[in-house]
Parts: sequence; C-alpha cells; structure tokens
Amino acid sequence: MSDKRDDARILIYSHDSFGLGHLRRSRTIAHALVGANDKLSVLILSGSPIIGSFDFRARVDFVRVPGVIKLRNGEYTSLKLHLKIDQTMVLRGSIIQHTADVFDPDVFIVDKEPLGLRGEVRETLEMLKKRGTHLALGLRDVMDEPAQLRPEWERKNVMPALSELYDDIWVYGLPQFYDPMAGVDIPEVVRRKIVYTGYLRNWVPDVSSPSTLSKFDDPYFLVTAGGGGDGENLIDWVISAYECDRNIPLPSVIVFGPFMHSDIQERFQARIANLPNVEAITFDSHIEHLVSEAAGIVAMGGYNTFCDILSFDKPSLIVPRTKPRMEQYIRAARAKELGLLSMLQYDGRKDPTRMATALRQLTQQRRPSTVILPGLLDGLDNVNRLVMKSLTDRPLRQSALAVVNQKS
Repeated sequence: MSDKRDDARILIYSHDSFGLGHLRRSRTIAHALVGANDKLSVLILSGSPIIGSFDFRARVDFVRVPGVIKLRNGEYTSLKLHLKIDQTMVLRGSIIQHTADVFDPDVFIVDKEPLGLRGEVRETLEMLKKRGTHLALGLRDVMDEPAQLRPEWERKNVMPALSELYDDIWVYGLPQFYDPMAGVDIPEVVRRKIVYTGYLRNWVPDVSSPSTLSKFDDPYFLVTAGGGGDGENLIDWVISAYECDRNIPLPSVIVFGPFMHSDIQERFQARIANLPNVEAITFDSHIEHLVSEAAGIVAMGGYNTFCDILSFDKPSLIVPRTKPRMEQYIRAARAKELGLLSMLQYDGRKDPTRMATALRQLTQQRRPSTVILPGLLDGLDNVNRLVMKSLTDRPLRQSALAVVNQKS
C-alpha cells in the first residue's frame, strides 16, 4: 500500500564545504520551485559552514552535514570535528540517508557529484530508486577540461550510476555554449537523459542588503572573488591598478568573500585605506543588490557569478583561475568568443597597468544582452517544468509510511 499526501517534496544535495557556488545554485533552484508551486517543500542537504548566513523562503529549509575541506594535496579533512576523514564521511552519509528516509522526497536533485563526495550518496540513491523517487543530476555548464574530467569520473566509477540510477541529467546551460561532458565516452542510454535547461536567472531579493557603502554613491565596479578562498590574486591585482593609476574612471567595491583568510583581508584593507576610490566588505548574503547597482563586474568567473552577469546584464571583466580546474577559464574563453564579456588572463606578474587598462575598457564594453542566444536564461522555468513533469508522470511510489507498514 502507499499513503497519499497532498504535498510534493524535493530534496537537494549540495556537497561542498568550501566556496559559495553549490550552495547558491541549490538555494536559487529551491526558491524558484516553491515560488511557482504552493504545495511544494524543498529541503537542502549541505556541508557549507555558512549556510546559516543565508535566509530561505517559506517551505525551504536545510540540514547541515559535518563539513569537510580539501587540502592542497587533494586530500579531504574534517572542517570542524576532531575526527578522521573516514569517520566524518560515515557520519555524513548516515545523516544524508536518514534525512532522505524520513523526508521521503518525490524528487532528489544531486548537485554536480553523481555519487556525492567520496560516494556518500550512493546508498541514498539506491534506497530512493527502489521507492520510485525521481533522481536527477544537476550539472553546471562547464565541469573541467576533458583530460581531467574523464579520468576523474573513471576513478569514481560514475557511469554505472548515470546509466542505472538517474532518471535525468540536467545541464544548467546551453548546448551551443558548451557540453560539460565533452571528451567523455558517454553511452547512448546516458545521452538520452541529458536536458539543457539554460542558465539560472538571479534576481534582487525583497529583503534589504546589509552592506552600506560609505566612500561613494557614484556608479562603481563590483569586484567579487566569490567565496574568496582562492581570490587573493584577483583582489591584489585590482588594488594594485588603483595604486598605480589614480585616474581610473570609476571606483570599485570589493567583496573579499567569507572564506578569504582574515590576515589577507587585513593587509588588503590597509592598502585600501589609502585609496579614496576603493571600498571593501567581507561578505554580503544578498550580493544581488550590489550587482544590480554596479556599472560593471570584475570577477573570477564561477558559474553563479556568470549567472549574475547575465541576469543583471552587466559588462564584465573575468580573470579566471586555471587551478585546480580549468572550469572558469573554459567558461570565460567561450563567453568571450560569443561576445558576452571580456577576459584578462593572469600571467603570474599582475602588471597593474594591464588591469588599469582593462578597467578603463570595461566602461565602454557592451552588455551581454546585445548577443542573442535563445533560451539563455530559461533555466529556472525549465527546471520547474521538469520537476512538475516528474511529479505528474511518476509511477505509484512506495512511500516511507508504506515501507513502515510492510515491516510492521
């Protein structure tokens, strides 16, 4: 037997403990889903240590699993707990599976990692598959260069999960922009599951921003390093440009990011104190306010920043990182090729005159909307349609209550 309920439940898994990309993407999707469906609830599973700094709409909540962080040697370690990484992963996996068991989602959306961090959602996927839960993998537009992605997925044994467990693979981008699985040998049964949704549109939230700018009210460049953990080179280069050239046409507001080390922020703030046309803040959970008011964006080019640039139609200068992944460079290079933005490659020297020149040119740059790409920002509408289709077309589910009744 199966119980009947008049609500729908979506569970989203976001593995990362470092950076803002996975969390912001999951939150954006969750808010769009409950905004379009008044009988739908979304629960986000996240390892982010700052998820509590964000506000969530009614019928959206989160469960935080113990955080982990990747070291420079590529190994993971527990972020806060004095536990070995294997113990931390067992704890995370247990919390994830128990949450999914009790919440009993109709749709389970996994962000980026098909089996979760170090395979931690495999058992949850298998459990929900038996119940008839619709399983969807959500991928950003660019994963990594094929030479890196192919052996990574082979090592993690991803392909059987894509073939046997997942019902859909949603790519939050466009095929004419980039194929995130380019260069990977994909079976036809997996190819048929791929749906390109378009990019995820961001908007200015109804709540006010906590940031108050004190130096200037004039148009400004917004310089953002995302989470900030790897944004030191970008921030240093921009500050150097203003130190070198006091006549850059517009001032800059710099957002360090919550994961930038406090010592580095203090050194930057000491330099900024001597610059009348540069101001900095650490973090704004409603950065969309700053983006919407900016005359241009200077950033590293992560997925969510790119969505901000497109959503708010801002001229932008991207300085992509190339380690540990080529993702940002691939995205920026393709977007530049299409005329959506400009790109400045870091050559190891951070010549301040190069950055100053790029900032001057940014004031003359055209907006992304001058390039016509049909469906570019249809991502949230299409994700909502895909979720509604899965709810309508799903077979009779074996709910958590039914399982309990069978056991009793």
